[in-house]
Amino acid sequence: MSTIAKNIAKVATRIREAAQAAGRDPDSVGLLAVSKTQSAQAIREAHSAGLNDFGENYLQEALEKQADLADLALTWHFIGPIQSNKTKAIAEHFDWVHSVDRLKIAQRLSDQRPAELPPLNICLQVNVSLESSKSGCAPQEVAELVRAIAILPNLRLRGLMAIPEPTNDTAEQHAAFARVRQLQQELDAELDTLSMGMSQDLEAAIAEGATWVRIGTALFGARAYPSHTAKTAPTHDQRK
Repeated sequence: MSTIAKNIAKVATRIREAAQAAGRDPDSVGLLAVSKTQSAQAIREAHSAGLNDFGENYLQEALEKQADLADLALTWHFIGPIQSNKTKAIAEHFDWVHSVDRLKIAQRLSDQRPAELPPLNICLQVNVSLESSKSGCAPQEVAELVRAIAILPNLRLRGLMAIPEPTNDTAEQHAAFARVRQLQQELDAELDTLSMGMSQDLEAAIAEGATWVRIGTALFGARAYPSHTAKTAPTHDQRK
Protein backbone atom coordinates (compact mmCIF):
# COMPACT_ATOMS: atom_id res chain seq x y z
CA MET A 1 0.00 0.00 0.00
CA SER A 2 1.39 3.41 -0.97
CA THR A 3 1.91 6.21 1.55
CA ILE A 4 -0.99 8.14 0.04
CA ALA A 5 -3.28 5.12 0.32
CA LYS A 6 -2.27 4.66 3.97
CA ASN A 7 -2.94 8.33 4.66
CA ILE A 8 -6.34 8.13 3.01
CA ALA A 9 -7.24 5.18 5.21
CA LYS A 10 -6.18 7.12 8.33
CA VAL A 11 -8.22 10.17 7.35
CA ALA A 12 -11.23 8.00 6.49
CA THR A 13 -11.00 6.52 9.99
CA ARG A 14 -10.90 10.00 11.53
CA ILE A 15 -13.96 11.02 9.52
CA ARG A 16 -15.87 7.87 10.45
CA GLU A 17 -15.06 8.18 14.15
CA ALA A 18 -15.90 11.90 14.23
CA ALA A 19 -19.22 11.31 12.49
CA GLN A 20 -20.14 8.47 14.79
CA ALA A 21 -19.24 10.55 17.84
CA ALA A 22 -21.59 13.26 16.56
CA GLY A 23 -24.39 10.77 15.90
CA ARG A 24 -24.07 11.22 12.15
CA ASP A 25 -23.87 8.81 9.24
CA PRO A 26 -20.21 8.76 8.10
CA ASP A 27 -21.43 8.64 4.51
CA SER A 28 -22.89 12.15 4.99
CA VAL A 29 -19.35 13.59 5.09
CA GLY A 30 -17.44 13.83 1.83
CA LEU A 31 -13.65 13.80 1.64
CA LEU A 32 -12.37 16.47 -0.73
CA ALA A 33 -8.68 15.88 -1.45
CA VAL A 34 -6.90 19.22 -1.76
CA SER A 35 -4.42 18.48 -4.51
CA LYS A 36 -2.97 21.94 -5.16
CA THR A 37 0.81 21.73 -5.81
CA GLN A 38 0.54 17.93 -5.94
CA SER A 39 1.49 16.03 -9.09
CA ALA A 40 -0.91 14.34 -11.46
CA GLN A 41 0.67 11.06 -10.38
CA ALA A 42 -0.21 11.75 -6.73
CA ILE A 43 -3.81 12.37 -7.76
CA ARG A 44 -3.77 9.16 -9.79
CA GLU A 45 -2.57 7.26 -6.68
CA ALA A 46 -5.28 8.84 -4.55
CA HIS A 47 -7.91 7.90 -7.11
CA SER A 48 -6.61 4.32 -7.15
CA ALA A 49 -7.11 4.32 -3.37
CA GLY A 50 -10.75 5.31 -3.75
CA LEU A 51 -10.94 9.11 -4.00
CA ASN A 52 -12.83 10.88 -6.78
CA ASP A 53 -13.12 14.50 -5.58
CA PHE A 54 -10.13 16.84 -5.87
CA GLY A 55 -9.82 20.51 -4.95
CA GLU A 56 -7.53 22.99 -6.69
CA ASN A 57 -6.58 26.60 -5.92
CA TYR A 58 -4.47 27.56 -8.92
CA LEU A 59 -6.29 27.57 -12.24
CA GLN A 60 -3.46 26.99 -14.71
CA GLU A 61 -1.98 24.20 -12.60
CA ALA A 62 -5.42 22.59 -12.34
CA LEU A 63 -6.07 22.73 -16.08
CA GLU A 64 -2.76 21.03 -16.80
CA LYS A 65 -3.56 18.23 -14.35
CA GLN A 66 -7.06 17.83 -15.72
CA ALA A 67 -5.57 17.28 -19.17
CA ASP A 68 -3.08 14.73 -17.82
CA LEU A 69 -5.85 12.87 -15.98
CA ALA A 70 -8.58 13.03 -18.62
CA ASP A 71 -8.75 9.23 -18.66
CA LEU A 72 -10.10 9.21 -15.09
CA ALA A 73 -13.66 10.03 -14.03
CA LEU A 74 -12.79 12.71 -11.47
CA THR A 75 -14.89 15.46 -9.93
CA TRP A 76 -13.03 18.77 -9.83
CA HIS A 77 -13.64 21.46 -7.22
CA PHE A 78 -12.24 24.99 -7.42
CA ILE A 79 -11.53 26.20 -3.89
CA GLY A 80 -9.26 29.23 -4.31
CA PRO A 81 -9.97 32.97 -4.55
CA ILE A 82 -11.50 33.84 -7.94
CA GLN A 83 -10.49 36.72 -10.20
CA SER A 84 -12.92 37.89 -12.86
CA ASN A 85 -10.58 36.92 -15.69
CA LYS A 86 -10.57 33.30 -14.47
CA THR A 87 -14.31 32.69 -14.38
CA LYS A 88 -14.70 31.43 -17.95
CA ALA A 89 -12.16 28.62 -17.57
CA ILE A 90 -13.53 27.73 -14.14
CA ALA A 91 -17.09 27.59 -15.48
CA GLU A 92 -15.96 25.34 -18.32
CA HIS A 93 -13.72 22.91 -16.44
CA PHE A 94 -15.01 22.43 -12.89
CA ASP A 95 -17.95 20.63 -11.29
CA TRP A 96 -17.95 22.59 -8.02
CA VAL A 97 -16.82 26.05 -6.93
CA HIS A 98 -16.52 26.51 -3.15
CA SER A 99 -15.15 30.05 -3.12
CA VAL A 100 -17.78 32.39 -4.57
CA ASP A 101 -17.76 35.51 -2.42
CA ARG A 102 -19.55 38.17 -4.47
CA LEU A 103 -22.43 38.42 -6.90
CA LYS A 104 -20.30 39.57 -9.85
CA ILE A 105 -18.33 36.30 -9.79
CA ALA A 106 -21.50 34.21 -9.53
CA GLN A 107 -23.08 36.05 -12.46
CA ARG A 108 -20.01 35.50 -14.64
CA LEU A 109 -19.87 31.80 -13.75
CA SER A 110 -23.54 31.42 -14.66
CA ASP A 111 -23.19 33.35 -17.92
CA GLN A 112 -20.08 31.39 -18.94
CA ARG A 113 -21.21 27.89 -17.98
CA PRO A 114 -21.47 25.86 -21.20
CA ALA A 115 -25.06 24.93 -22.06
CA GLU A 116 -24.20 21.26 -22.52
CA LEU A 117 -22.95 20.94 -18.93
CA PRO A 118 -25.15 20.55 -15.85
CA PRO A 119 -25.51 23.54 -13.52
CA LEU A 120 -22.31 24.40 -11.67
CA ASN A 121 -22.45 23.50 -7.96
CA ILE A 122 -21.71 26.60 -5.90
CA CYS A 123 -20.83 27.32 -2.29
CA LEU A 124 -20.80 30.86 -0.94
CA GLN A 125 -17.60 31.54 0.98
CA VAL A 126 -18.16 33.30 4.30
CA ASN A 127 -15.37 35.11 6.15
CA VAL A 128 -16.70 33.87 9.44
CA SER A 129 -13.73 35.13 11.50
CA LEU A 130 -13.69 38.52 9.72
CA GLU A 131 -9.98 38.25 8.88
CA SER A 132 -8.59 40.87 6.51
CA SER A 133 -6.26 38.25 4.97
CA LYS A 134 -9.14 36.03 3.87
CA SER A 135 -11.58 36.06 0.99
CA GLY A 136 -15.26 35.65 1.69
CA CYS A 137 -18.32 37.77 2.24
CA ALA A 138 -19.19 39.10 5.68
CA PRO A 139 -21.75 37.05 7.63
CA GLN A 140 -24.30 39.88 7.46
CA GLU A 141 -24.13 39.82 3.64
CA VAL A 142 -24.93 36.12 3.29
CA ALA A 143 -28.73 36.25 3.13
CA GLU A 144 -28.85 38.89 0.38
CA LEU A 145 -26.20 37.12 -1.70
CA VAL A 146 -27.93 33.76 -1.35
CA ARG A 147 -31.19 35.25 -2.65
CA ALA A 148 -29.41 36.79 -5.64
CA ILE A 149 -27.29 33.75 -6.52
CA ALA A 150 -30.11 31.22 -6.08
CA ILE A 151 -31.95 32.54 -9.15
CA LEU A 152 -28.99 32.44 -11.55
CA PRO A 153 -29.90 29.91 -14.25
CA ASN A 154 -26.70 27.90 -14.71
CA LEU A 155 -25.70 27.55 -11.08
CA ARG A 156 -26.91 25.29 -8.30
CA LEU A 157 -26.36 26.96 -4.95
CA ARG A 158 -25.49 24.15 -2.55
CA GLY A 159 -24.41 25.84 0.68
CA LEU A 160 -21.68 27.69 2.53
CA MET A 161 -17.91 27.37 2.76
CA ALA A 162 -15.67 28.80 5.47
CA ILE A 163 -12.05 28.83 6.56
CA PRO A 164 -12.11 29.99 10.19
CA GLU A 165 -9.05 31.56 11.78
CA PRO A 166 -6.57 28.75 12.58
CA THR A 167 -6.51 27.71 16.22
CA ASN A 168 -5.58 24.66 18.26
CA ASP A 169 -8.31 25.45 20.80
CA THR A 170 -11.04 22.90 20.12
CA ALA A 171 -13.71 25.03 21.78
CA GLU A 172 -12.88 27.91 19.44
CA GLN A 173 -12.92 25.53 16.46
CA HIS A 174 -16.38 24.30 17.41
CA ALA A 175 -17.66 27.85 17.96
CA ALA A 176 -16.51 29.05 14.53
CA PHE A 177 -18.01 26.08 12.69
CA ALA A 178 -21.22 26.38 14.69
CA ARG A 179 -21.56 30.00 13.49
CA VAL A 180 -21.41 28.80 9.89
CA ARG A 181 -24.02 26.12 10.55
CA GLN A 182 -26.28 28.67 12.24
CA LEU A 183 -25.96 31.00 9.25
CA GLN A 184 -27.05 28.19 6.95
CA GLN A 185 -30.01 27.29 9.16
CA GLU A 186 -31.19 30.91 9.23
CA LEU A 187 -31.37 31.15 5.44
CA ASP A 188 -34.65 30.83 3.61
CA ALA A 189 -33.17 28.39 1.10
CA GLU A 190 -32.81 24.66 0.66
CA LEU A 191 -29.06 24.18 1.08
CA ASP A 192 -27.44 20.81 1.73
CA THR A 193 -23.73 21.62 1.93
CA LEU A 194 -21.31 22.91 4.55
CA SER A 195 -17.76 22.91 3.20
CA MET A 196 -15.58 23.37 6.27
CA GLY A 197 -12.81 21.63 8.15
CA MET A 198 -9.25 20.81 7.18
CA SER A 199 -6.51 18.45 8.32
CA GLN A 200 -6.11 19.97 11.78
CA ASP A 201 -9.76 20.57 12.69
CA LEU A 202 -11.92 18.12 10.75
CA GLU A 203 -13.32 16.54 13.92
CA ALA A 204 -14.77 19.85 15.14
CA ALA A 205 -16.13 20.63 11.69
CA ILE A 206 -17.89 17.27 11.41
CA ALA A 207 -19.36 17.67 14.88
CA GLU A 208 -20.86 20.98 13.73
CA GLY A 209 -22.33 19.63 10.50
CA ALA A 210 -19.66 19.67 7.78
CA THR A 211 -20.66 17.75 4.65
CA TRP A 212 -17.31 18.32 2.87
CA VAL A 213 -13.97 18.37 4.68
CA ARG A 214 -11.08 19.71 2.59
CA ILE A 215 -7.97 17.69 3.38
CA GLY A 216 -4.53 18.19 1.85
CA THR A 217 -1.44 17.69 4.00
CA ALA A 218 -2.93 14.77 5.95
CA LEU A 219 -3.31 12.93 2.62
CA PHE A 220 -0.34 14.05 0.54
CA GLY A 221 2.16 15.34 3.10
CA ALA A 222 3.79 18.75 3.25
CA ARG A 223 3.51 20.86 0.12
CA ALA A 224 6.46 22.04 -1.95
CA TYR A 225 5.26 25.28 -3.50
CA PRO A 226 6.54 26.11 -6.98
CA SER A 227 8.21 29.49 -7.39
CA HIS A 228 5.17 31.03 -9.12
CA THR A 229 2.96 30.31 -6.09
CA ALA A 230 5.52 30.93 -3.35
CA LYS A 231 4.32 34.45 -2.61
CA THR A 232 0.75 33.34 -2.03
CA ALA A 233 1.41 30.01 -0.35
CA PRO A 234 1.58 31.10 3.32
CA THR A 235 -1.68 33.05 3.52
CA HIS A 236 -4.41 31.76 5.80
CA ASP A 237 -6.82 31.86 2.88
CA GLN A 238 -5.07 28.94 1.22
CA ARG A 239 -4.38 26.64 4.19
CA LYS A 240 -6.51 23.66 3.27
